[in-house]
Order: sequence, then structure tokens, then C-alpha cells
Amino acid sequence: MSDTKHIFISHVHEDDVLLPKLKDLISKAGMEVRDGSINSDKPNNATNPDYIKEKFLKPHIDWASTLVVLITHNTAQSDWVNWEIQYAIEQGKKVVGVFAQGATDADIPEALRTHGDAVVVGWQSERVVDAINGKINSFDDPATGSPRTAPDYTVKRFNC
Repeated sequence: MSDTKHIFISHVHEDDVLLPKLKDLISKAGMEVRDGSINSDKPNNATNPDYIKEKFLKPHIDWASTLVVLITHNTAQSDWVNWEIQYAIEQGKKVVGVFAQGATDADIPEALRTHGDAVVVGWQSERVVDAINGKINSFDDPATGSPRTAPDYTVKRFNC
């Protein structure tokens, strides 16, 4: 019997083609995922950003236990991806970044980069599943897929 998780994959629509590959990667490690993200298979034709956030994105992120961020060359500058990450953090969701092949540290969205509890792993089945399950609490090196002790950039920390 496989482990089933509800996830929301935060991504840019130009990367929709990678969603089935990411879900296949996860299933190879024995986890079944139910993905609530908005993509070309489940399009959102609304144009008002507030309406999109309230009626489409928030309910889907609320439903998920984990927000998985597909990190590609397109994600770093995406206001939508950064908003989804920030909203998930505010809701207390686990946030896991996954480097697509060819992605680098420069492609990590700012909201993920500055979130102290975020995890970022390489494109490896077991590492992705372990991150979703909370067994990994580190950033991987995008070139090697191996864990590193700390990100190569300063993480903003605030005292309450």
C-alpha cells in the first residue's frame, strides 16, 4: 500500500510539461500524490488576480498538506509562485522546493530562499519523498543533488 499525500505544485505554466514527470518521480519512491495545482489540464480562465487568489489558489493550497515548488529557470521571478509560497507559509504548510534538471540556486524564488524552514532537494525520487515526509531539513546542491550544510546565501531571520 502506497503513502498518499495531497500536494499543491507551485510552478509557472511554461513548466506544465514537467508536472507529470515530477509526479512520476515521486511515485517511483512509493508515494501517491493528489495534486491540486492549477495547470493546463485544469485551466483557470479568470483574469482578476484577487479573484484567482481567493477562488482558485487559496482553496487548493489549503487542501494540500505540502506545497511543492518546481524550481526551473522560470520560477525565480514569478510573482505568482512567490505569492503561493508566502501564502502556504502563512497557513503553516510544509514547503518543499525541487530542482528541475538544469536549475540553479539563482532560480530559487525569493519567498522560498528566505523561508528558514523550507527544504530544497534535487530531482531524486527518495529525496523528494523524504522531504515531503519531513525526513530532510536541508538544501541540496543543484549541481550534485547532494545535501549541503547551509545555503550559499544569507537567510533573513527576524526575532519576534
